[in-house]
Amino acid sequence: MRGHKMAVAPIAQGEPVRKYDQIIGFATAQIASGDWVHTHNVEMHDFARDYRFAEGARNDEVLPLELRATFEGYVRPGGKTGTRNYIGILTSVNCSASAGALHRARGRKNPACWKTTPDIDGVVPFVHGTGCGLAAYGEGFDVLRRTAMGLRDATPISAAR
Repeated sequence: MRGHKMAVAPIAQGEPVRKYDQIIGFATAQIASGDWVHTHNVEMHDFARDYRFAEGARNDEVLPLELRATFEGYVRPGGKTGTRNYIGILTSVNCSASAGALHRARGRKNPACWKTTPDIDGVVPFVHGTGCGLAAYGEGFDVLRRTAMGLRDATPISAAR
């Protein structure tokens, strides 16, 4: 059960329950190897603390490397990973929102029209309908500002090739 604690060895009632050699509680009943370890069989009470941090932490090799889950992605130059390459059209005013909406409609009719190269998976327009100007405050402005600021360090498509 991913995210849950399971006993890897028997724990007697009253004995400390350890995770990576750190006490996380005390057994309220006998816990057999393989039992689920949770609030129904573990309690906390006062004990002398050991404030060393996670010295027993280790990378448990649950599955052999060839059986571990993977994702359909790729390694970018510099070692970062990605899963897809989309061109985002971020509109700032209603006039450009109309152009973005036209791109979206074109892509819905013919999704292959955006697949111009093997490196591009599609185009995603982010449009709004707030008129010819966008208020300098409020949720719409905040989303636009955060999105634009997040893109400021993005590598242009032409430079990535």
